[in-house]
Amino acid sequence: MIRKIDINSEEFQLELELTKQFTDKVVADHGFSYNPDDEINESIQMGLSRNKMIYGKRFCPCFMVIGETAKEQETSENRLCPCTPALTNEIPSKGSCHCGIFCTVEKAQEIEKENDTHDAIATHSRGLSKDECEKLLTKNEVNSQELESLLEARELGFVKFNLVDTREWMEWVGTRIKGTDYLIPTTSFYQALERITDQKSTSVVVYCHSGSRSAYCQRIMKDLGFKSVANLDYGISSFGGQRESGDN
Repeated sequence: MIRKIDINSEEFQLELELTKQFTDKVVADHGFSYNPDDEINESIQMGLSRNKMIYGKRFCPCFMVIGETAKEQETSENRLCPCTPALTNEIPSKGSCHCGIFCTVEKAQEIEKENDTHDAIATHSRGLSKDECEKLLTKNEVNSQELESLLEARELGFVKFNLVDTREWMEWVGTRIKGTDYLIPTTSFYQALERITDQKSTSVVVYCHSGSRSAYCQRIMKDLGFKSVANLDYGISSFGGQRESGDN
């Protein structure tokens, strides 16, 4: 049965305030940082408050609470915040607990930087920094907005990479992403690849029509020792930026 609690009630708001004081103490006692995403923290704090009201204990809201009675709950392996797996394994090894509210200082800084990068890409309100570009190029896949931002940054001289079309010539002539550096068709890939085998230290983004051919070529290039090769997921069919055509 679903237990419904009025989050606007005075009882819940009081418990929420106590829970916030509790998580503040956990952060201070263990030298943690909160997640930079306030929505995550508030969601977990509300879940902890809810469990405290229902079960009398701040069980982790990211896992089921096992046991019908208080005794059964106590003898089951329920996670009680701050839980042992988080303190002994998750935070030391991954930098944050499973729920994400408690982080090491370094992990919180990393998350904040990632969030800033995603916001920059989503809003396209500013160009990416050199560090943000280089981080994107280490990904296995980039999406259309990310590639648009990378091309913009490359034009400004912030980053260097090769954009490679792995489709066939007739497709290339018909339409291609503006800024494509090389046509290296999948059907003659090894031969055409010789054009850039002396540039293995330069990052590469590959694309085709839907992302499947280029993913295949991506694996080959990585096996051949190219520094980093990212694939445009869903290919040129998903690309919303500028295109060009013709045999130039």
